[in-house]
Amino acid sequence: MASEEVTGAGDKSKGETMMIGKGSASQYLTEAQAAEIVAEAAASIPVEGKRVLILIPDGTRTMPMPMMFRLFEKILKPRVRKMDYLVALGTHPEMSDEHLGKLVGQTVANGRVGETRIFNHRWNDPASFAMLGTIPAAETAQITGGLISHDVPVQLNKLILDYDHLIICGPVFPHEVVGFSGANKYFFPGIAGPEIINFTHWLGALLTSSKIIGSGYTPVRALIDRAAKFVPRPVSCFALVDTHEGLAGMYFGAPEEAWTPAMELSAQKHIIYVDKPFRRVLSIMPEMYDDLWTAAKGMYKTEPAVADGGEVVVYSPHVKEISYTHGKLIDEVGYHVLEYFTKQWDRFKRYPGAILAHSTHVKGLGTYDAATRVETPRIQVTLATSIPEERCRRVNLGYLDPAGIRIEEWRGRESEGVLVVPRAGETLYRLKKTSAVKV
Repeated sequence: MASEEVTGAGDKSKGETMMIGKGSASQYLTEAQAAEIVAEAAASIPVEGKRVLILIPDGTRTMPMPMMFRLFEKILKPRVRKMDYLVALGTHPEMSDEHLGKLVGQTVANGRVGETRIFNHRWNDPASFAMLGTIPAAETAQITGGLISHDVPVQLNKLILDYDHLIICGPVFPHEVVGFSGANKYFFPGIAGPEIINFTHWLGALLTSSKIIGSGYTPVRALIDRAAKFVPRPVSCFALVDTHEGLAGMYFGAPEEAWTPAMELSAQKHIIYVDKPFRRVLSIMPEMYDDLWTAAKGMYKTEPAVADGGEVVVYSPHVKEISYTHGKLIDEVGYHVLEYFTKQWDRFKRYPGAILAHSTHVKGLGTYDAATRVETPRIQVTLATSIPEERCRRVNLGYLDPAGIRIEEWRGRESEGVLVVPRAGETLYRLKKTSAVKV
């Protein structure tokens, strides 16, 4: 279905949500076609005279946000009483006016474009959250297949309560924690409190990034969709499938409905299946990833296609920090395989699940023998960044001097098992014969 055009489904007279959109694996949408989708979508929701809040990604996601901002201002804003934006930072650093301006393609001053406000999600301020409900332990056990069983408080940025209608606008890509990004992920972790962020990330780690990434509807997605039922406002979603060549698709409807065809199209556009594993990969990271917390996508997106004993080199000379928000904790924990934590749980259980999950995702699959204290990762992960060698070794990662890497010497060697991934981080490489995690 995702490779064909999809336009309108459902019957508004029966109270069903309209699903509107177009997408193709072989063609790209023009801005005029995108405008038609936005206009049809805007006409399908009752927002006349209402206050509308649009959730958008930060600068670590590829999408035509300047175009979408223009279209919303032109088509949607005249119909509503108020329209603002909230950047779904998760736990990423706050964006300055300059960075917000690059994001939306307009001059931003004091968080405003004219009357339109653009808010940063204040994830590190407990006063910014509202408690919406709790997913009971019985449900979390059922959703996770018994992997985790405890209550999960559902908190979101209380700013959503100041608006009448919420719109999610973001891209869909293969994702290491949830399977594919987009839709309700803009609530969780986008504007969520720490409890559910830590729960979902640790669940993803237990399932393992290598298996869950690009695997469709996963237990983590199911948990996020369940939590979204607590949102006390009508929610609509624009799910985009973007590539560096152009916008392949845009779907609008309820988050779950818009996400499904976008996920199917993303699977066609963003996953490359290979016959044989590579022994060495050079992931060249774009500057939109400014620390290892985000640049590690160069590892996540290639690990499934790397041979046992192989190596992923994350090449990112501009990266100087492990994480601008979580670096101290990561320095304490280091990077390790999953069993390193699960077999020493009393030692590590005080750390947030998102920190431990990031650690295992970066290190990849492997084993840990508690008796001998020997950790055996499946592959080697090496940083060619501006993070000092001593720090790389201390957190249990390899090091290469980025100045000594000649990219041209790596290129054209696929037959030797060497892969260069330019602008890595969004295209997933996977062997043709791999398993997927399903609910």
